[in-house]
Amino acid sequence: MTTHIARLDSRALIRVSGPDARPFLHNLLTQDVDTLAEGDLRFGALLSPPGRLLFDLFLRGEADGVLLDVAADRRDALLQRLAMYRLRAQVTVEADDAPTFACWPEVLEGFTADPRASGLGGRRYGGEDETNATEADYQRHRLAVGVPDPAADAPSDKTYPIEANFDLLNGIDFQKGCFVGQETTSRMKRRGSIKNRMLPVTFDGPPPPFGAEVLNGTLRAGEVLGGQAGAATALLRLDRLEGALSVDGRPVEVRWPGWMDRS
Repeated sequence: MTTHIARLDSRALIRVSGPDARPFLHNLLTQDVDTLAEGDLRFGALLSPPGRLLFDLFLRGEADGVLLDVAADRRDALLQRLAMYRLRAQVTVEADDAPTFACWPEVLEGFTADPRASGLGGRRYGGEDETNATEADYQRHRLAVGVPDPAADAPSDKTYPIEANFDLLNGIDFQKGCFVGQETTSRMKRRGSIKNRMLPVTFDGPPPPFGAEVLNGTLRAGEVLGGQAGAATALLRLDRLEGALSVDGRPVEVRWPGWMDRS
């Protein structure tokens, strides 16, 4: 089996350092940062106060703080948001221009396993790896595993993290206590009031336009998000999945990933 390595130019890094780095982030993010050990990699998000997704991110524990792996086109906005929250915290927040690499399906030496789902592979920051695949290849693999890319699939401040499956992909620690947007997120999980989720779908031909309507007969069942030829992510109503689904007159099939409980 060939193990692939690709450089992810769609991702960029932020370094948060200083004596208050972990408690500062712990009080903001959906993930437990206080217990993040050096070398650990976790998945999480920064939400708006009403509980919608602003930034998805990976957190890597460093000796002097935390390295954040974020969407490259959102890094400046996240730097500004963290500066707004910093107040008197003894932290330094700065861009880090080291590259991000992904390997799959195995986790090679020097890489850390992706914490979202088994089979995704691993991530590595910095250094120079010899690549044998493109980022498009990696995105094709991610779609095959059935994991959404919130940076591409969830317009900022429009989607709840549970709709993007953060609760199923180790992206929310419900035991950690407060974080920005915690009240709405915990209430959705506690009440089980989850009406929509991002699910992988398959079809013939090129991907439909972003936002294309998914129909169940004549009823709206959701919308297509990011994708490639033959596969995409869609935000779908869970109560309208039975029956024949279509987009722009083309049949569409939901492909339930192995890591997701259908109950």
